Amino acid sequence: MTDRNDLRLRPLPDEVTLLLAELAAPPRLVAHLRLVHDVAVRLADGVAAYCPGLAFDRAAVLFGAATHDIGKTVHRAELSAPGSAHEPAGRGLLLAAGVPPELARFAAGHAQWGPDSAVEDLLVSLADKAWKNRRVPDLEDLLVTAPARAGGGERWEVFLALDELLTAIGDGAEERLAYQALFPTA
Repeated sequence: MTDRNDLRLRPLPDEVTLLLAELAAPPRLVAHLRLVHDVAVRLADGVAAYCPGLAFDRAAVLFGAATHDIGKTVHRAELSAPGSAHEPAGRGLLLAAGVPPELARFAAGHAQWGPDSAVEDLLVSLADKAWKNRRVPDLEDLLVTAPARAGGGERWEVFLALDELLTAIGDGAEERLAYQALFPTA
């Protein structure tokens, strides 16, 4: 679970690293989780800096990003093909490992979000898209609403700040995609 190039990725939380080792997680999955976790740090810190009045659980966001695809240890075909069987499987793995339901939820819900989604869920979902520079306007719009309501400014101001942050994150997507490709799926 070490770097194989010069990307300076933040390490996964220790408890996640141990769990991935216990589950014999494929190297590609570990690389992906590190990439999404690293982007989640940037997103969470950027949103918090822009709107200090927006209350959200940063640690939950980072844990969620670090474990969102953990079910792919069971459904390995989904490492290289579409599928959603890993989502409930991941939640089950996390619950079986003693992870509280409020954290295990990210594994099952990272691909589903809507107007009632918590900021933490939106940040995890967005990190899972932004790492490869995939922009999802409906998801971004939901995230813009929370800081605007928390006194972070007008919606258009929040949109511009988020757009700037996502553009900066997107600029490193090619390097992140190349990094992930260095690791085998088995």
